[in-house]
Amino acid sequence: MLKVGVLAGGGGTNLQAIIDAVESGKITNAEISFVLSNNPGAYALERAKNHGIKGIVIDRKAYDREAFDQKLTETIMSEAPDLIVLAGLMIMIPQALCREYKYRIINIHPSLIPSFCGKGYYGLTVHEKALEKGVKVTGATVHFVDEIYDNGPIIMQKAVSVKAGDTPEILQKRVMEEAEWQILPAVIDCIANDRIRITDNHVEIID
Repeated sequence: MLKVGVLAGGGGTNLQAIIDAVESGKITNAEISFVLSNNPGAYALERAKNHGIKGIVIDRKAYDREAFDQKLTETIMSEAPDLIVLAGLMIMIPQALCREYKYRIINIHPSLIPSFCGKGYYGLTVHEKALEKGVKVTGATVHFVDEIYDNGPIIMQKAVSVKAGDTPEILQKRVMEEAEWQILPAVIDCIANDRIRITDNHVEIID
């Protein structure tokens, strides 16, 4: 059974998609062992509580950056998850944790990497930039996490059409519903069932 730790900083909609997939059987051989947030007011923590999942808070405002990174690393290491899922935690993962959990941390990003990604590209900003550029297709990407923003090997992507009249908010909702909430649970299921192969930093999903 794959022990999954989910890191979330806000509303937890991707967390809810994972919870629903576990409870419905779309994700097998995995359980969410804890949900951690750097925001004490994150609704993701309420979602965890509602489903009997352990919630952990490390308030970013209570620490300087070095102390926060150390506390985060120590806490996650003590929980010993098999997989760490970043689902809206808007911080850079400490390098020590990236090294310790190489190919065991995944992130969901609301664009088709390498477009509209990197430092500063998160939340509505991603969709604002996509609309400014006039792209016809956007989407979401699940990738492994390394020491550089949105840089790790791509695991799965799903395209979403941009439509006339889209606002950043409308596009964000469509990308979540049609891509993020689909591919993040799918990737977790693949990892839980040993269907991921990594060769020369490239990911293959085994049918």
